[in-house]
Amino acid sequence: MSVPGVTLRGIEALPVEVEVEITGGLFAITIVGMPDVAVREAKERVRAALRSLGLNLKGRISVNLALPIALGMMTAAGALKECPKALYMGELSLDGRLRRVRGAVPAAFLARKMNMPLYVPAENAEEVALVQGVEAYCADTLSELVLMLTGAEKPRPVPPAYIPELPPNADPDFADIKGQAQARRAAEIAAAGHHNLLLVGSPGSGKTLIARAIAGILPPLTDDELVETLLVRSTLGIEAKPGRARPFRTVHFTASTVSVCGGGNNLKPGEVSLAHRGVLFLDEYTEFSRDLTESLRAPLEDGTITVSRAAGTVTYPSRVLLVLAANPCACGYAGDPVMKCTCTSLDLQRYKRKLSGPIMDRIDLQINVPRLTPEELLSFDTKGTPPENSAAIRERVVKARKIQQERWREYGLVCNAELPEKLVREHLTLSEGCRLYLATMAAKLNLSGRGLSRVLKVSRTIADLAGDEDINKKHMAEALMYRQIYGRG
Repeated sequence: MSVPGVTLRGIEALPVEVEVEITGGLFAITIVGMPDVAVREAKERVRAALRSLGLNLKGRISVNLALPIALGMMTAAGALKECPKALYMGELSLDGRLRRVRGAVPAAFLARKMNMPLYVPAENAEEVALVQGVEAYCADTLSELVLMLTGAEKPRPVPPAYIPELPPNADPDFADIKGQAQARRAAEIAAAGHHNLLLVGSPGSGKTLIARAIAGILPPLTDDELVETLLVRSTLGIEAKPGRARPFRTVHFTASTVSVCGGGNNLKPGEVSLAHRGVLFLDEYTEFSRDLTESLRAPLEDGTITVSRAAGTVTYPSRVLLVLAANPCACGYAGDPVMKCTCTSLDLQRYKRKLSGPIMDRIDLQINVPRLTPEELLSFDTKGTPPENSAAIRERVVKARKIQQERWREYGLVCNAELPEKLVREHLTLSEGCRLYLATMAAKLNLSGRGLSRVLKVSRTIADLAGDEDINKKHMAEALMYRQIYGRG
């Protein structure tokens, strides 16, 4: 007797056949086929769950690789006349309840691909409902599922669902940030084109506040992007969040490379994949280990990350907006208007090297965030126009992103930051005057080929925010301004 089941490999669901045979002799359950610890331990949970249905198994039971195991045992023992051809997912409790499992979304895609029904625990119904075109059913207990399969009860279909866009939770709001006009502008450009951002400033200058405020101006996830993020979250068994807010993941500098990039015994996705289509924020960037920062080079360039271990190799999506925050020097007060810097010239050179190299070459926007004096902070409360709030900024960001989605739709891209070199050369056309200006500035700033390409992408985003069809010198001048702080163009 065999029952179809599902296993996970990264974010991809693969079909498996669970075969069960019962012969005479003393009772024993043997699971073969190199199962992992969770599968080997499932036999006792399955036995207890079946006992709750009044089915006491006898004889020697061999299972070739937990719900498919239980259905296979019941069919082999004659308690279930026939097990319909479908995919079954679910973890069994000792009393027969079906518990939530990870990987229900990939399983739904597999069921749709194989044109087979899918049975899942009721706790997984909400995320499975988001996969269009799949025939899915759910149950709370093994007993209820058996009644469905025997026709004693009508199956509980999982109706298709749609996640609406909820009002963004702008906390903090850009209206709470005093001054910092240039940093606010850079954050808007970063959100509009999904460009990587570096914020450099003294402690207390507002770097972290600005970084966190970016979450409130990001455009909502599209249907395709929502499914991509659900695939990663479902792989880890994380429940889907209500609404279409983009992920925002903060990583501390004590985090390990595995936790950020993924891996471990089960080849789990890391923070860079959980932040897919959203923001990955690394505060105190210069405190991160070199191994970790270097491991981010490939996902920043390719939008995917490959995790290889002895257990195998899997590839996860990792299209993130990387936001870095760092102090200007080791003591934190270089150029500060209040505190005096205590670093030597050698200390400053050593520290500057941490803010350069291959990673900085992939940062589109590099901004100094000066600390405001007490007088400046107080002056904003009494005169001048109030700071623009996140809702107004988000409106411009959403409009610019829609322009990009429409422009790059035929190429399967959604924003300017994703453009490969070929499309940059073919579609970001410049006038002769703009071309000459960019060539002159590239020589002055010692821009690398990658840096030059990123200036063009940022220029395109600035033009989109302004509603301009063509890139002009003004757009390029602003884009070049964000490449002149640290590192090689």
